[in-house]
Amino acid sequence: MTSGPGAHDRLDRLVRRVQADARVPAVSAALHRVDRPLWTRTVGGTGTDSALGPRTQFRIGSVTKTFTAVLTLQCRDDGLLDLDDPVGRHLDLPAHGELTVRRLLSHTGGLQREPFGDVWDTLAAPDAERLVAELARAERVLPSGRRFHYSNLGMAVLGLLVARLRGGSWAEVLTERVLTPLGLTDTTVTPLEAAATGFLVDAYSDEAHPEPPTDFGAVGPAAQLWSTATDMARWAAFLADPAALDPSGAVLAPGTLDEMRWPLTTTDETLWGAGFGLGLILIPQGERVVHVGHDGAMPGFLAAVYGRRGGDGTPGAMGAAVLGSSGTATELLDLPHRLLAEAVEHDPAEIEPWRPGAPAPAALRGVLGRWWGEGFEYVFSWHDGTLRARGAADPAGRPPAVFAPLPDRPDVFRTVSGREVGELLRLTRDDAGTVVRMHWATYRFTRHQETFDRYDFRAGG
Repeated sequence: MTSGPGAHDRLDRLVRRVQADARVPAVSAALHRVDRPLWTRTVGGTGTDSALGPRTQFRIGSVTKTFTAVLTLQCRDDGLLDLDDPVGRHLDLPAHGELTVRRLLSHTGGLQREPFGDVWDTLAAPDAERLVAELARAERVLPSGRRFHYSNLGMAVLGLLVARLRGGSWAEVLTERVLTPLGLTDTTVTPLEAAATGFLVDAYSDEAHPEPPTDFGAVGPAAQLWSTATDMARWAAFLADPAALDPSGAVLAPGTLDEMRWPLTTTDETLWGAGFGLGLILIPQGERVVHVGHDGAMPGFLAAVYGRRGGDGTPGAMGAAVLGSSGTATELLDLPHRLLAEAVEHDPAEIEPWRPGAPAPAALRGVLGRWWGEGFEYVFSWHDGTLRARGAADPAGRPPAVFAPLPDRPDVFRTVSGREVGELLRLTRDDAGTVVRMHWATYRFTRHQETFDRYDFRAGG
């Protein structure tokens, strides 16, 4: 960071405090942002002969699900599936094939949490053949679409789906289509030599007991991966701001990430503190800021990986990751959110100066200014080469509606973001070519306030 040791010290102390208070044998943290050098901090020891450093691997558990979700959306974008397809259209399954891809991605399919059997007692995960064969013994614990219910089994089925459609193993497809293009070279399916050991720290003493290593087999698409905080901070930045890290859309189009980040369900019906999109956890931070990513837990390890979107002072491609070698130190899970907020508060992005731009096209200059619709006032303007609209009383942080012209209809526009996204805006001109009326989402817009039966208050009727 360019703001000097003070900014470093704040982040350092947050990491050190959590490591000490939560008694975590090893913590690795990283913060990625487009306008500063990568920041990293490690505290503790690996539990092996290898020194702890930024390239030390940790188990990231369910953060793996975000990768499987991206692979699934790649298949959709390539025309290999539709999100509302039943998975049985693409996989030969003995049961639950009617569940849709969208339901499995958003954990609203109602499928039981784990594969059939006591996998956490035996630590013997099924292979693909057994996982499929035992689907008939897995319960549908809730009706599909009823509510959020987290399911590792559902994500494992999506991993089988991706492998089937791409003609390779899930691990091969992941490496080829995500890890290599994004330069995530320290993210692997099996641990490298310098990986940290995971521990269970005794609640009533300072003993840290090593947890056994596990291979999640066919459930790997839900929780198998190992990685570093530096790789995961970059991945979090990609989830929040893909255009900055993948400008060509080689991994996934920014619009598809927008779709994945849209909340499809809340995780608690009375406390709307977190939501789920398509494989992504969404945690609102207030003031139109959201953190997007995932947490992960495996025996001996916890991970939290989140990117930041929105808000004053948030730089591009901002992501934070915290990985720890304790399976019970849940204080780790809040740390990336604190790192992101602290960095923005004390080292915000630079304020870009305003510069004059090109004028609005002559045919649209008569549209600019104030219009009335449904009894409310709106302001139409031209900025950054696009026609936009805002409610006159909208708070400053609310995004405007943005319109794109239809190529074959010069006076018709599609709303591409903001209020009434997807709806049409139609301009009506008089004989002189002046825009005298507009219809947006079929509602009439006029220069002066009117009732629905066209009583004009200014004209007196």
